[in-house]
Amino acid sequence: MASRYNEVYEGWKNDPDGFWGNAAEEIDWFTPYDKVFDADSGAYGRWFPGATCNTCYNCLDRHVERGRPGQAALIYDSPITGRKASYTYAELLDRVKAMSAVLLDNGVQKGDRVIIYMPMIPEAVMAMLACARIGAVHSVVFGGFASKELATRIDDAKPTAIISASCGIEPGRVIAYKPLLDGAIDLSTHKPAKCFIVQREEVEARLNGERDVDMLAAMEAAQSAGRDVPCVPVASTDPLYILYTSGTTGQPKGVVRDNGGHMVALKWSMNAIYGIDPGEVFWAASDVGWVVGHSYIVYAPLLHGCTTIVFEGKPVGTPDAGVFWRVIAEHNVAALFTAPTAFRAIKRDDPKGLLISDYDLGTFRTLFLAGERADPDTIQWAEEHLKVPVIDHWWQTETAWAIAANPVGLGMLPVVYGSPTVAMPGYDVQILDDAGHPVAAGTLGNIVVKLPLPPACLPTLWQNDERFKESYLAEFPGYYKTADAGYMDENGYLFIMARTDDIINVAGHRLSTGGMEEVLASHPDVAECAVIGIHDQLKGQAPCGFVVLKSGVDREHEEIEKELVGLVREKIGPVAAFKIAVTVDRLPKTRSGKILRGTMRQIADGEEYRMPATIDDPAILDEIMEALKEHGVG
Repeated sequence: MASRYNEVYEGWKNDPDGFWGNAAEEIDWFTPYDKVFDADSGAYGRWFPGATCNTCYNCLDRHVERGRPGQAALIYDSPITGRKASYTYAELLDRVKAMSAVLLDNGVQKGDRVIIYMPMIPEAVMAMLACARIGAVHSVVFGGFASKELATRIDDAKPTAIISASCGIEPGRVIAYKPLLDGAIDLSTHKPAKCFIVQREEVEARLNGERDVDMLAAMEAAQSAGRDVPCVPVASTDPLYILYTSGTTGQPKGVVRDNGGHMVALKWSMNAIYGIDPGEVFWAASDVGWVVGHSYIVYAPLLHGCTTIVFEGKPVGTPDAGVFWRVIAEHNVAALFTAPTAFRAIKRDDPKGLLISDYDLGTFRTLFLAGERADPDTIQWAEEHLKVPVIDHWWQTETAWAIAANPVGLGMLPVVYGSPTVAMPGYDVQILDDAGHPVAAGTLGNIVVKLPLPPACLPTLWQNDERFKESYLAEFPGYYKTADAGYMDENGYLFIMARTDDIINVAGHRLSTGGMEEVLASHPDVAECAVIGIHDQLKGQAPCGFVVLKSGVDREHEEIEKELVGLVREKIGPVAAFKIAVTVDRLPKTRSGKILRGTMRQIADGEEYRMPATIDDPAILDEIMEALKEHGVG
């Protein structure tokens, strides 16, 4: 099928209001908007001002009213506990109404903030939708965050209430949440009036007098009483949620998401970008604590009338590197969206993809990767073994949906390895030098988006308009700064090479760490890698590569490291000055799978570093330090 992308993109460019006004017809509004876009309000304008709507109504009620009450809305699958559950649209609506009633009965009102501190269980999704239903603003904090990190978010969002669970469950360990929650409230200046706890079988939390409420018991009572909680109309421009960006130091940075524009863009993306029809099963293997979980576990699939999956497990070890294929086969998944790091872990444990043949993947059409740079080697491995298109796409917490993608629903464009393909309608992406001038095709520069940003992108930061302007809009006037570096080829294909902080300067040459990582990943023994720039007295900075080897590789590390140095010299040239390759057992990552390159650089340069709040396992940093010492670095 010939792609309609160029025609659709030009249609948006020629008439943005007409394009988004047309997309807005897919949403149910209580009162219509005054205009599609108001350029005179907010930092760069606001979408669909004057309208009232409700996100929960669009996710649940309208599907129950119009022929989907018996369709599965949410499937819960926990290979860690062995528990599974499925909720139809009607059942999920009943549960959300019950939770909404509990919140209202305990004083939560329209405009109040509610922090959700939950593991990957169905009640986490219900909590988000219940807040949306009553017009409260939710802020999901990744379950298991340390008390200090949770406390900073409590003090910034000032929630009326917190919804949590008695514990989270990881392979081989149970994390009690209640002591972390109590510790955070002790540390915070702001004290929430109520804490709602979902008690889980593995750990029963001790409830604290008047403040704590047993959420499941209270929901049962509300359901038994047949409580009906109508959707509260909110302004299109009212906040739906606040999401704090990971790894922030000092004052947290709360990305604000509105109701109206968010629904319009996410609903549009489900078919246009992901090629998914209502009624199909869409699985984003992420966590509700991250933006992917907000957009593509909860809101977009339910807005579109799909079945979504809440997966409490890992790509490997629950029980093996075949768990993704088991979930796809068992639940008839049409498309999977996950991070490249998940596939690198699967490839490391099952390099020949032998476990795939154990499952019937007949319904599976497309794999989508985002969240970290998708190296060509990982994409090609997935293509070869899964026999489906593998789509790299690029977006940010701030945008809520793809800036650049290969739009399956509009007809796929040719795949170019290393590129998330082209800018989506709504985004006028440009490459500028540090002085703000456009650069030639193929030249590395700052990736920016011409204002205004499309619907669903952040209008501001929570109660900090000045910081929003300073962080994103001030450096390149008239543009949104993505803080990513890369280039665009002569066909408009975008290449994201690194965060601007990860561009290294070797003897006056600006080099991308992403380009070197691509070369290291192509080595047959390498499962995953990361390149950082470390201080060098002569050249300013020098690249240093960390590699994790595939399972079963038993060659001498020194021999492989020499090959890697030679490979970078051959593919990129002597200009890279690549001389240090370090073999490690694992790379330090956030719980969402992002490699902590900045912290690795601080360790290599002997700088003091702050333990990242989002780190998956702090012990890895000691392993990195030891490996560097063995190579005479740091």
